[in-house]
Amino acid sequence: MTTRDRRGNLVSEVRWTAAGALESAWVKIPDGSWLGIEPRATTDAPWGLSDRLWHAERPPEPGARRAATPVTTFEALDWARIDHIPAAAEPARVPPGGGAAVLNLIAELALRQGARRLAYRSPYPTEALFLILLESFRYEPEPPDPLAAFMAGGLEWVPAPHERVFAADGLSVQLRGRVEKVVFHGAAYYRPDWQGIVRHAPRRVRETREGVVCSLWALGRPLEDHLLLSADGTLLRVLEPRPVACVARAIPPAVAVGVGATVAVGSAPALAPFIRSAAGACALEWGAVARDLVALGPDRIRVSERLRRGLAEALAATPGRSARAAIALAAVAEIAALVGDMLRARAQAALAELPPEAQAAALEAGGEAGDVRSAQEIAGAVEALLVDLAA
Repeated sequence: MTTRDRRGNLVSEVRWTAAGALESAWVKIPDGSWLGIEPRATTDAPWGLSDRLWHAERPPEPGARRAATPVTTFEALDWARIDHIPAAAEPARVPPGGGAAVLNLIAELALRQGARRLAYRSPYPTEALFLILLESFRYEPEPPDPLAAFMAGGLEWVPAPHERVFAADGLSVQLRGRVEKVVFHGAAYYRPDWQGIVRHAPRRVRETREGVVCSLWALGRPLEDHLLLSADGTLLRVLEPRPVACVARAIPPAVAVGVGATVAVGSAPALAPFIRSAAGACALEWGAVARDLVALGPDRIRVSERLRRGLAEALAATPGRSARAAIALAAVAEIAALVGDMLRARAQAALAELPPEAQAAALEAGGEAGDVRSAQEIAGAVEALLVDLAA
């Protein structure tokens, strides 16, 4: 069974045995490579019987030797009668867009099989997984805090797969009644609204009179437009923004401290001291960033000059100290959202490098009781940012 997009490009290939069981499945991911599913591949996993995920440039011919790299394992499914959403052993190893592609295949097959709802009952209900599930499912019921309900095991998922369209110029588009997600040469642009969820989307898909535009977005407005598409996902034009001429200059250290505090407050408590340390080890600066809002280095984080200018314009147009402070606070939160994943990854790596007894002590301590300290640091970042922008 093969699936092609509206342009004739192969999108997935599913092979069944004569007995009706899954033999193998392959799905195309945004960079043009493929992920393969080997069913019932191993029992060497926390949950026992598992399927294995492979990565390859293209699916192998039937009977040919697999020229692929193993990626991770996930809970084994009865692919002919899908009844749940599986957990992956090492989701961080899956190539970008791969998790969404595999989950979309699960949603497509479950829908064809007549499955009404699928549950996720595994021990890793993360925010990242929740956001990926939104791309191919709809949650039920609709509680006031869906993410909290998901983490507590209180949601079920109705299959609602998206259509995927690939172009030869490095573009892939997801549609579900509208263009919902666009990936162009590795950069992913999202709608900010998904069912009842508003997601942070610094690369945003939005509607204009000309068509669907993919933009850099911050402080409630577009800062730089990158792509223009039609409503059906056809690329009309690649937009080349005018380069920003500027000299890189330092952002006050107090802003970096406040950014670290903001990320720590929104992360696992045990990671808080390590996140603060990771933030303190990086110098923040304003500067030119090509087609992005932030550039991450080993000891330096460059924040786009376009963001600085957008912030300066917003402050200049806003009277009143408290209103200006609210805008600066939003900017601190925006920077924290842009660098949060990197700081958390470095914090996790630092924790993993500790001896086992030190790791246990850090996890048992549960991090810092730093609400007052964090509030003070974030307030200090707001003040420093206001002074910096007024200079």
